[in-house]
Amino acid sequence: MSSKLVKDLSCPVCHDIFKEPVVLSCSHSFCNDCLASAGSESLCSLHSEKLRLFCLDHQQPVCLICRDSKAHNNHRFRPIDEAAQDHRGKLQITLKPLQEKLKLFEEVKGNLIKQQNTLRKLDQTAEHIKVKAQHTERQIKEQFKKLHQFLQEEEEARITALSEEEEQKSRMMKLKIEALSREIAALSDTIRATEDELRAEDVSFLRNYKVTVERVQQRRLPYDPQLGSGALIDMAKYLSNLTFNIWKKDEGEGLLQPCDSGSQHYPDHILSEDLTSVRLGERQKLPVNPERFKIHHCVLSSEGFNSGTHSWDAEVESDQHWALGVAQDSVQRKGQILTGYWEICLLNGKYTAASPPLLDKALSVKNKLQRIRVHLDFDRGKLSFYDLDTNTHIHTFKHTFTDRMFPYIGNHNKLPLKILPVPYYSHLTKNPFKKTQTSGNRKC
Repeated sequence: MSSKLVKDLSCPVCHDIFKEPVVLSCSHSFCNDCLASAGSESLCSLHSEKLRLFCLDHQQPVCLICRDSKAHNNHRFRPIDEAAQDHRGKLQITLKPLQEKLKLFEEVKGNLIKQQNTLRKLDQTAEHIKVKAQHTERQIKEQFKKLHQFLQEEEEARITALSEEEEQKSRMMKLKIEALSREIAALSDTIRATEDELRAEDVSFLRNYKVTVERVQQRRLPYDPQLGSGALIDMAKYLSNLTFNIWKKDEGEGLLQPCDSGSQHYPDHILSEDLTSVRLGERQKLPVNPERFKIHHCVLSSEGFNSGTHSWDAEVESDQHWALGVAQDSVQRKGQILTGYWEICLLNGKYTAASPPLLDKALSVKNKLQRIRVHLDFDRGKLSFYDLDTNTHIHTFKHTFTDRMFPYIGNHNKLPLKILPVPYYSHLTKNPFKKTQTSGNRKC
Protein backbone atom coordinates (compact mmCIF):
# COMPACT_ATOMS: atom_id res chain seq x y z
CA MET A 1 0.00 0.00 0.00
CA SER A 2 1.48 3.38 -1.02
CA SER A 3 2.35 5.97 1.60
CA LYS A 4 -0.12 8.46 0.10
CA LEU A 5 -2.93 5.91 0.30
CA VAL A 6 -2.00 5.09 3.92
CA LYS A 7 -2.12 8.80 4.78
CA ASP A 8 -5.49 9.21 3.14
CA LEU A 9 -6.86 6.27 5.11
CA SER A 10 -5.32 7.36 8.44
CA CYS A 11 -7.08 9.30 11.21
CA PRO A 12 -5.34 12.65 11.84
CA VAL A 13 -5.89 12.18 15.58
CA CYS A 14 -4.65 8.64 16.30
CA HIS A 15 -2.71 8.26 12.97
CA ASP A 16 -4.05 4.71 12.60
CA ILE A 17 -6.21 3.31 9.78
CA PHE A 18 -9.77 4.64 10.18
CA LYS A 19 -12.04 2.71 12.52
CA GLU A 20 -15.69 3.55 11.91
CA PRO A 21 -14.77 6.71 10.01
CA VAL A 22 -16.96 9.83 10.31
CA VAL A 23 -16.88 12.58 7.68
CA LEU A 24 -17.57 16.12 8.95
CA SER A 25 -19.21 18.94 7.00
CA CYS A 26 -15.75 20.44 6.47
CA SER A 27 -14.86 17.20 4.53
CA HIS A 28 -12.34 16.05 7.17
CA SER A 29 -12.55 12.45 8.40
CA PHE A 30 -11.93 10.98 11.85
CA CYS A 31 -12.41 7.77 13.74
CA ASN A 32 -15.73 7.78 15.56
CA ASP A 33 -14.00 7.11 18.92
CA CYS A 34 -11.38 9.84 18.30
CA LEU A 35 -14.08 12.32 17.43
CA ALA A 36 -15.98 11.47 20.62
CA SER A 37 -12.91 11.57 22.96
CA ALA A 38 -10.43 14.21 21.64
CA GLY A 39 -12.95 16.68 20.22
CA SER A 40 -12.60 18.72 17.05
CA GLU A 41 -11.40 21.76 18.97
CA SER A 42 -8.05 19.97 19.65
CA LEU A 43 -7.25 19.91 15.92
CA CYS A 44 -5.69 22.60 13.80
CA SER A 45 -8.41 24.41 11.86
CA LEU A 46 -6.02 24.76 8.88
CA HIS A 47 -4.42 21.31 8.67
CA SER A 48 -6.69 19.05 10.76
CA GLU A 49 -3.61 17.97 12.69
CA LYS A 50 -3.44 17.66 16.45
CA LEU A 51 -2.34 20.85 18.20
CA ARG A 52 0.94 19.78 19.78
CA LEU A 53 2.85 23.09 20.03
CA PHE A 54 2.28 26.61 21.35
CA CYS A 55 3.65 29.59 19.42
CA LEU A 56 5.17 32.03 21.91
CA ASP A 57 5.18 34.84 19.36
CA HIS A 58 1.52 34.49 18.31
CA GLN A 59 0.42 33.17 21.73
CA GLN A 60 -1.71 30.40 20.18
CA PRO A 61 -1.72 26.59 19.83
CA VAL A 62 -0.38 25.24 16.49
CA CYS A 63 0.21 21.90 14.81
CA LEU A 64 3.49 20.53 13.41
CA ILE A 65 2.63 21.72 9.88
CA CYS A 66 1.95 25.24 11.17
CA ARG A 67 5.41 25.27 12.76
CA ASP A 68 7.07 24.80 9.37
CA SER A 69 4.83 27.31 7.56
CA LYS A 70 5.82 30.83 6.53
CA ALA A 71 3.35 32.30 9.02
CA HIS A 72 5.52 31.03 11.87
CA ASN A 73 8.95 31.53 10.35
CA ASN A 74 11.65 32.04 13.01
CA HIS A 75 9.05 31.82 15.81
CA ARG A 76 9.60 30.26 19.20
CA PHE A 77 7.59 27.17 20.19
CA ARG A 78 6.91 25.14 23.32
CA PRO A 79 5.18 21.79 23.76
CA ILE A 80 1.50 22.34 24.46
CA ASP A 81 1.63 20.88 27.98
CA GLU A 82 4.68 22.98 28.97
CA ALA A 83 3.09 26.16 27.63
CA ALA A 84 -0.15 25.44 29.45
CA GLN A 85 1.73 24.85 32.71
CA ASP A 86 3.74 28.09 32.34
CA HIS A 87 0.68 30.17 31.51
CA ARG A 88 -1.32 28.66 34.35
CA GLY A 89 1.44 29.71 36.71
CA LYS A 90 1.41 33.26 35.34
CA LEU A 91 -2.36 33.52 35.62
CA GLN A 92 -2.29 32.22 39.17
CA ILE A 93 0.26 34.91 40.08
CA THR A 94 -1.98 37.55 38.49
CA LEU A 95 -5.02 36.14 40.29
CA LYS A 96 -3.38 36.03 43.73
CA PRO A 97 -3.87 39.78 44.58
CA LEU A 98 -7.59 39.46 43.88
CA GLN A 99 -7.82 36.36 46.06
CA GLU A 100 -6.00 38.14 48.88
CA LYS A 101 -8.21 41.20 48.45
CA LEU A 102 -11.34 39.04 48.62
CA LYS A 103 -10.07 37.42 51.80
CA LEU A 104 -9.41 40.86 53.31
CA PHE A 105 -12.89 42.07 52.34
CA GLU A 106 -14.51 39.02 53.89
CA GLU A 107 -12.54 39.56 57.12
CA VAL A 108 -13.51 43.24 57.23
CA LYS A 109 -17.17 42.43 56.62
CA GLY A 110 -17.00 39.80 59.34
CA ASN A 111 -15.58 42.39 61.76
CA LEU A 112 -18.30 44.87 60.81
CA ILE A 113 -20.99 42.26 61.44
CA LYS A 114 -19.55 41.45 64.89
CA GLN A 115 -19.96 45.07 66.00
CA GLN A 116 -23.71 45.12 65.37
CA ASN A 117 -25.73 43.98 68.38
CA THR A 118 -29.19 45.54 68.47
CA LEU A 119 -30.53 46.99 65.23
CA ARG A 120 -33.03 44.41 64.06
CA LYS A 121 -32.44 42.76 60.71
CA LEU A 122 -29.17 44.67 60.24
CA ASP A 123 -25.66 43.46 60.84
CA GLN A 124 -23.91 43.74 64.20
CA THR A 125 -22.28 47.13 63.68
CA ALA A 126 -25.66 48.79 63.18
CA GLU A 127 -26.98 46.84 66.16
CA HIS A 128 -24.07 48.05 68.30
CA ILE A 129 -24.95 51.63 67.37
CA LYS A 130 -28.55 51.19 68.51
CA VAL A 131 -27.53 49.63 71.84
CA LYS A 132 -25.24 52.58 72.54
CA ALA A 133 -27.97 55.00 71.49
CA GLN A 134 -30.53 53.44 73.83
CA HIS A 135 -28.03 53.33 76.70
CA THR A 136 -27.04 56.95 76.11
CA GLU A 137 -30.68 58.02 75.98
CA ARG A 138 -31.34 56.39 79.35
CA GLN A 139 -28.33 58.11 80.90
CA ILE A 140 -29.37 61.45 79.46
CA LYS A 141 -32.85 61.06 80.95
CA GLU A 142 -31.44 60.03 84.35
CA GLN A 143 -29.16 63.08 84.41
CA PHE A 144 -31.98 65.43 83.48
CA LYS A 145 -34.25 64.07 86.22
CA LYS A 146 -31.86 65.62 88.78
CA LEU A 147 -32.33 69.10 87.32
CA HIS A 148 -35.21 71.57 87.52
CA GLN A 149 -38.25 71.50 85.23
CA PHE A 150 -37.00 74.20 82.85
CA LEU A 151 -34.13 71.91 81.76
CA GLN A 152 -36.64 69.77 79.84
CA GLU A 153 -36.09 71.77 76.67
CA GLU A 154 -32.36 70.98 76.75
CA GLU A 155 -33.10 67.29 77.37
CA GLU A 156 -35.43 67.05 74.39
CA ALA A 157 -32.89 68.80 72.16
CA ARG A 158 -30.18 66.30 73.08
CA ILE A 159 -32.47 63.28 72.64
CA THR A 160 -33.45 64.59 69.21
CA ALA A 161 -29.79 65.09 68.25
CA LEU A 162 -28.96 61.57 69.46
CA SER A 163 -31.83 60.08 67.46
CA GLU A 164 -30.72 61.95 64.35
CA GLU A 165 -27.12 60.80 64.81
CA GLU A 166 -28.29 57.22 65.34
CA GLU A 167 -30.40 57.35 62.17
CA GLN A 168 -27.63 58.97 60.13
CA LYS A 169 -24.88 56.59 61.24
CA SER A 170 -27.09 53.53 60.92
CA ARG A 171 -27.95 54.59 57.37
CA MET A 172 -24.27 55.21 56.53
CA MET A 173 -23.31 51.84 58.00
CA LYS A 174 -26.01 50.12 55.96
CA LEU A 175 -24.80 51.80 52.75
CA LYS A 176 -21.20 50.87 53.57
CA ILE A 177 -22.12 47.24 54.09
CA GLU A 178 -24.19 47.16 50.89
CA ALA A 179 -21.32 48.68 48.86
CA LEU A 180 -18.87 46.21 50.36
CA SER A 181 -21.23 43.34 49.56
CA ARG A 182 -21.47 44.44 45.93
CA GLU A 183 -17.67 44.67 45.66
CA ILE A 184 -17.28 41.22 47.19
CA ALA A 185 -19.84 39.81 44.75
CA ALA A 186 -18.02 41.34 41.76
CA LEU A 187 -14.64 40.05 42.92
CA SER A 188 -16.14 36.64 43.60
CA ASP A 189 -17.57 36.48 40.06
CA THR A 190 -14.19 37.38 38.53
CA ILE A 191 -12.31 34.87 40.66
CA ARG A 192 -14.90 32.14 40.02
CA ALA A 193 -14.72 32.65 36.24
CA THR A 194 -10.91 32.66 36.31
CA GLU A 195 -10.77 29.52 38.43
CA ASP A 196 -13.11 27.84 35.94
CA GLU A 197 -10.65 28.74 33.15
CA LEU A 198 -7.76 27.33 35.17
CA ARG A 199 -9.58 24.00 35.32
CA ALA A 200 -10.34 23.98 31.59
CA GLU A 201 -8.64 21.72 29.05
CA ASP A 202 -5.26 23.01 27.85
CA VAL A 203 -6.31 24.15 24.40
CA SER A 204 -9.51 25.80 25.60
CA PHE A 205 -7.55 27.46 28.38
CA LEU A 206 -4.91 28.82 26.07
CA ARG A 207 -7.44 30.04 23.54
CA ASN A 208 -9.22 32.05 26.23
CA TYR A 209 -6.04 33.06 28.00
CA LYS A 210 -5.79 36.61 26.61
CA VAL A 211 -9.37 37.44 27.46
CA THR A 212 -9.05 35.89 30.91
CA VAL A 213 -5.86 37.81 31.73
CA GLU A 214 -7.39 41.06 30.53
CA ARG A 215 -10.46 40.48 32.68
CA VAL A 216 -8.32 39.86 35.75
CA GLN A 217 -5.98 42.79 35.08
CA GLN A 218 -8.79 45.19 34.33
CA ARG A 219 -10.53 44.32 37.58
CA ARG A 220 -9.82 47.38 39.72
CA LEU A 221 -8.47 46.66 43.19
CA PRO A 222 -10.55 48.91 45.46
CA TYR A 223 -9.28 50.53 48.62
CA ASP A 224 -9.09 48.50 51.81
CA PRO A 225 -12.43 48.99 53.61
CA GLN A 226 -12.22 50.39 57.12
CA LEU A 227 -14.82 51.37 59.69
CA GLY A 228 -13.27 54.82 60.09
CA SER A 229 -13.49 57.27 62.96
CA GLY A 230 -16.82 58.72 63.99
CA ALA A 231 -18.81 55.71 62.79
CA LEU A 232 -20.22 54.86 66.22
CA ILE A 233 -22.34 56.93 68.62
CA ASP A 234 -20.27 59.67 70.31
CA MET A 235 -21.42 59.09 73.88
CA ALA A 236 -19.05 61.67 75.35
CA LYS A 237 -20.68 64.42 73.26
CA TYR A 238 -23.94 63.82 75.08
CA LEU A 239 -22.83 62.70 78.55
CA SER A 240 -19.43 64.20 79.37
CA ASN A 241 -19.79 66.70 82.27
CA LEU A 242 -23.47 66.98 81.45
CA THR A 243 -24.58 68.68 84.68
CA PHE A 244 -21.70 71.18 84.64
CA ASN A 245 -22.28 72.13 81.00
CA ILE A 246 -26.01 72.64 81.53
CA TRP A 247 -25.47 74.77 84.64
CA LYS A 248 -22.89 76.86 82.79
CA LYS A 249 -25.25 77.30 79.86
CA ASP A 250 -27.92 78.57 82.24
CA GLU A 251 -25.55 80.98 84.01
CA GLY A 252 -27.25 84.30 84.84
CA GLU A 253 -30.75 82.79 85.06
CA GLY A 254 -30.45 81.69 88.71
CA LEU A 255 -28.97 78.63 90.47
CA LEU A 256 -30.57 75.29 89.69
CA GLN A 257 -31.72 73.02 92.53
CA PRO A 258 -32.04 69.26 92.18
CA CYS A 259 -35.71 68.26 92.15
CA ASP A 260 -37.15 66.24 95.05
CA SER A 261 -37.58 62.63 93.95
CA GLY A 262 -40.64 62.08 96.16
CA SER A 263 -39.25 58.74 97.36
CA GLN A 264 -41.76 56.05 98.33
CA HIS A 265 -39.20 53.67 99.87
CA TYR A 266 -39.77 51.84 103.12
CA PRO A 267 -37.92 53.75 105.91
CA ASP A 268 -35.19 51.09 106.31
CA HIS A 269 -34.78 50.31 102.60
CA ILE A 270 -32.30 52.10 100.36
CA LEU A 271 -32.79 51.70 96.60
CA SER A 272 -30.04 52.48 94.10
CA GLU A 273 -30.57 55.47 91.79
CA ASP A 274 -31.19 53.18 88.82
CA LEU A 275 -33.65 51.11 90.94
CA THR A 276 -31.81 47.84 90.33
CA SER A 277 -30.69 47.01 93.91
CA VAL A 278 -31.92 47.32 97.50
CA ARG A 279 -30.10 47.25 100.83
CA LEU A 280 -30.87 47.89 104.49
CA GLY A 281 -30.01 51.42 105.64
CA GLU A 282 -30.91 54.26 108.01
CA ARG A 283 -34.61 54.85 108.67
CA GLN A 284 -36.05 57.67 106.58
CA LYS A 285 -39.08 59.91 106.98
CA LEU A 286 -41.40 59.12 104.08
CA PRO A 287 -44.99 60.14 103.22
CA VAL A 288 -47.84 57.68 103.75
CA ASN A 289 -48.32 55.34 100.79
CA PRO A 290 -51.35 52.99 100.75
CA GLU A 291 -49.41 50.52 98.58
CA ARG A 292 -46.53 50.24 101.05
CA PHE A 293 -46.34 47.15 103.27
CA LYS A 294 -46.53 48.00 106.93
CA ILE A 295 -44.81 44.97 108.46
CA HIS A 296 -42.85 42.98 105.90
CA HIS A 297 -39.49 43.80 104.32
CA CYS A 298 -39.80 43.47 100.52
CA VAL A 299 -39.62 45.48 97.32
CA LEU A 300 -42.24 44.87 94.62
CA SER A 301 -41.83 45.60 90.94
CA SER A 302 -43.95 48.23 89.24
CA GLU A 303 -45.05 45.70 86.64
CA GLY A 304 -47.13 42.60 87.30
CA PHE A 305 -47.93 39.63 85.08
CA ASN A 306 -51.22 37.84 84.45
CA SER A 307 -50.13 35.66 81.50
CA GLY A 308 -47.10 34.42 79.57
CA THR A 309 -43.57 33.50 80.71
CA HIS A 310 -41.15 35.93 82.35
CA SER A 311 -37.61 35.65 83.76
CA TRP A 312 -35.30 37.89 85.77
CA ASP A 313 -31.91 37.36 87.41
CA ALA A 314 -30.70 38.49 90.82
CA GLU A 315 -27.31 38.66 92.51
CA VAL A 316 -27.05 38.11 96.27
CA GLU A 317 -23.89 39.43 97.95
CA SER A 318 -24.86 38.61 101.54
CA ASP A 319 -24.96 35.20 103.22
CA GLN A 320 -27.54 36.40 105.76
CA HIS A 321 -31.31 36.99 105.48
CA TRP A 322 -32.77 37.54 101.97
CA ALA A 323 -35.71 36.35 99.82
CA LEU A 324 -36.68 36.13 96.13
CA GLY A 325 -40.06 35.29 94.63
CA VAL A 326 -43.45 36.61 93.54
CA ALA A 327 -46.50 37.99 95.35
CA GLN A 328 -50.06 38.31 94.10
CA ASP A 329 -51.65 41.73 93.71
CA SER A 330 -54.22 41.10 96.43
CA VAL A 331 -51.64 40.14 99.07
CA GLN A 332 -52.13 41.67 102.56
CA ARG A 333 -50.16 44.93 102.81
CA LYS A 334 -50.99 46.39 106.22
CA GLY A 335 -50.86 43.28 108.38
CA GLN A 336 -49.25 39.87 108.71
CA ILE A 337 -49.07 38.08 105.33
CA LEU A 338 -50.60 34.65 105.74
CA THR A 339 -50.86 33.64 102.08
CA GLY A 340 -50.39 34.92 98.52
CA TYR A 341 -46.61 34.74 97.98
CA TRP A 342 -44.07 32.14 96.78
CA GLU A 343 -40.37 32.48 97.55
CA ILE A 344 -37.01 30.91 98.24
CA CYS A 345 -35.02 32.50 101.04
CA LEU A 346 -31.93 32.26 103.22
CA LEU A 347 -32.68 32.37 106.95
CA ASN A 348 -30.42 31.29 109.82
CA GLY A 349 -27.95 29.76 107.37
CA LYS A 350 -30.55 27.51 105.70
CA TYR A 351 -32.17 27.75 102.25
CA THR A 352 -35.95 27.32 102.33
CA ALA A 353 -38.91 27.33 99.91
CA ALA A 354 -42.00 29.02 101.38
CA SER A 355 -45.59 29.36 100.12
CA PRO A 356 -47.99 29.82 103.06
CA PRO A 357 -50.22 28.33 104.27
CA LEU A 358 -48.21 25.26 103.16
CA LEU A 359 -45.29 24.17 105.34
CA ASP A 360 -41.84 25.47 104.48
CA LYS A 361 -39.56 23.06 102.60
CA ALA A 362 -35.81 22.82 103.25
CA LEU A 363 -33.80 23.04 100.02
CA SER A 364 -30.84 20.79 99.28
CA VAL A 365 -28.27 23.32 98.03
CA LYS A 366 -24.61 22.24 97.86
CA ASN A 367 -23.05 25.59 96.92
CA LYS A 368 -23.67 29.10 98.20
CA LEU A 369 -26.30 30.79 96.04
CA GLN A 370 -25.03 34.03 94.50
CA ARG A 371 -26.74 34.47 91.11
CA ILE A 372 -30.29 33.19 90.82
CA ARG A 373 -32.75 33.15 87.91
CA VAL A 374 -36.48 33.37 88.67
CA HIS A 375 -38.74 32.03 85.90
CA LEU A 376 -42.52 32.49 86.03
CA ASP A 377 -44.73 30.46 83.67
CA PHE A 378 -48.08 31.99 84.56
CA ASP A 379 -50.21 29.96 82.15
CA ARG A 380 -48.78 26.59 83.25
CA GLY A 381 -48.76 27.54 86.91
CA LYS A 382 -45.02 27.15 87.53
CA LEU A 383 -42.51 29.33 89.40
CA SER A 384 -38.93 28.00 89.08
CA PHE A 385 -35.57 29.02 90.53
CA TYR A 386 -32.13 28.24 89.04
CA ASP A 387 -28.51 28.64 90.18
CA LEU A 388 -26.85 30.55 87.33
CA ASP A 389 -23.32 29.77 88.53
CA THR A 390 -23.79 25.98 88.35
CA ASN A 391 -26.67 25.88 85.82
CA THR A 392 -28.72 23.74 88.21
CA HIS A 393 -32.40 23.72 89.16
CA ILE A 394 -33.14 24.80 92.73
CA HIS A 395 -36.91 24.49 93.20
CA THR A 396 -40.26 24.76 91.38
CA PHE A 397 -43.61 25.81 92.85
CA LYS A 398 -46.79 24.58 91.15
CA HIS A 399 -49.95 26.62 91.59
CA THR A 400 -52.92 27.78 89.52
CA PHE A 401 -52.28 31.52 89.39
CA THR A 402 -55.41 33.65 89.00
CA ASP A 403 -54.33 37.05 90.37
CA ARG A 404 -51.74 39.37 88.81
CA MET A 405 -48.27 38.36 90.08
CA PHE A 406 -45.53 40.86 91.00
CA PRO A 407 -41.81 39.99 91.26
CA TYR A 408 -40.32 40.98 94.61
CA ILE A 409 -37.09 40.85 96.60
CA GLY A 410 -36.50 41.01 100.33
CA ASN A 411 -33.23 42.02 101.95
CA HIS A 412 -32.25 42.37 105.62
CA ASN A 413 -28.60 43.24 104.93
CA LYS A 414 -26.48 46.31 104.33
CA LEU A 415 -25.00 44.57 101.28
CA PRO A 416 -27.22 45.06 98.22
CA LEU A 417 -29.40 42.47 96.52
CA LYS A 418 -29.26 43.33 92.82
CA ILE A 419 -31.40 42.72 89.80
CA LEU A 420 -28.88 41.96 87.04
CA PRO A 421 -28.90 44.02 83.82
CA VAL A 422 -30.55 43.06 80.54
CA PRO A 423 -27.77 40.74 79.16
CA TYR A 424 -28.56 38.24 81.91
CA TYR A 425 -32.34 38.22 81.25
CA SER A 426 -34.02 35.48 79.25
CA HIS A 427 -37.35 37.11 78.52
CA LEU A 428 -37.78 40.48 80.26
CA THR A 429 -36.98 43.48 78.10
CA LYS A 430 -36.83 45.92 81.00
CA ASN A 431 -36.11 45.97 84.71
CA PRO A 432 -39.35 44.92 86.50
CA PHE A 433 -38.36 46.84 89.62
CA LYS A 434 -38.62 50.32 88.10
CA LYS A 435 -41.06 52.57 90.05
CA THR A 436 -40.92 50.11 92.93
CA GLN A 437 -43.35 49.46 95.73
CA THR A 438 -41.50 48.69 98.99
CA SER A 439 -42.23 47.29 102.43
CA GLY A 440 -40.64 46.43 105.76
CA ASN A 441 -40.00 43.59 108.25
CA ARG A 442 -40.50 40.83 105.64
CA LYS A 443 -40.24 37.27 106.96
CA CYS A 444 -39.55 34.18 104.87
